[in-house]
Amino acid sequence: MRLLLAGAAAAALVALALSAALYALQERLIFQPVKLSATHRFDFGADVHERWIDVPGARLDALHLQLAAPRGVVFYLHGNAGNLADWFTSTELYRRHGFDLFMLDYRGYGKSSGRIQSEAQLHADTRAAWDAIAARYVGGKRVILGRSLGTALAARLAAEVQPDLLLLVSSYTGMGAMAALHYPWVPRALLRYPLRTDAALAAVRSPVVLVHGERDEFIPAAHSAELHRLAPGSRLLIVPGAGHNDLENFPAYFDAVSAALEGA
Repeated sequence: MRLLLAGAAAAALVALALSAALYALQERLIFQPVKLSATHRFDFGADVHERWIDVPGARLDALHLQLAAPRGVVFYLHGNAGNLADWFTSTELYRRHGFDLFMLDYRGYGKSSGRIQSEAQLHADTRAAWDAIAARYVGGKRVILGRSLGTALAARLAAEVQPDLLLLVSSYTGMGAMAALHYPWVPRALLRYPLRTDAALAAVRSPVVLVHGERDEFIPAAHSAELHRLAPGSRLLIVPGAGHNDLENFPAYFDAVSAALEGA
C-alpha cells in the first residue's frame, strides 16, 4: 500500500511539474519566430518600404507595399512561424488588384524586438499597427487578412474596426480546439492563449470570406466550415488538394483571393 501511495504521489508530482512547465513555456509551443539581423535589408521592389511601429516595451518591424493610386489596403496578419522574409510574398497579386499591402512581424519575429508575453499584448500590438496606417485609407477599401495563427488576431481586430472585408485563410475556431487536436492530454485550464476566432467573429459585421485547403491536416477544413456556420452570410471556399503550407501552389487559392478583393 505504501508503495502504491508513493507511486501515486510521484505520478502526481510529475504531472504537476509538466503542467507548470506547459503553463510557463507554452509560447514556445505556439510561436515559432525566426530572427533576422538588424542589418537585414528586404528587397521586394522599389514600392515596398520598411516601417516601424513603437509599442510598449518593443519596436515592431513592418513592410508596406505602396502603390501610386491604390484602391485600398490589405492589412495582413501572418502565421506562427518564420518572419516577413518568408511571408511577404505574392505581391503581384495585390498590385494587380490595386491594393497596398501592410504586414508586420510580431514581437520576437524577424527584426521586431521584445517577446510575446500574453494574448492581450498581441491584440494591443495588432491594433497599434492598424492605427498607424488605417487613416491613410479613409475613403478606400480596407481589408484585414489573417493567415493561420493570424486569423484569430484578424477576427478580433475586425470586430473592433469593422473593415470592408475580413479574409480568413486556414483559420481555426480557437486555440483550445487546436490543443485538443494536437495535445489532447493538456488540460484546457492551462491555456493562456485562447485566441477565440469563433467568439470574435460573432461581433464582425463586415463581409467575411474563408479560404481553406481541402487536405489541411494541421488545421482541418472543418474549422473554417464551423466558422462559416457561425457567420451567416460569409463565404467559404475550399481549395481542392491543398494542404496547410502549400496553398500558394494552387491557382484556385489565388482565384479565391482575387475574387474576394474584387468584391471588396
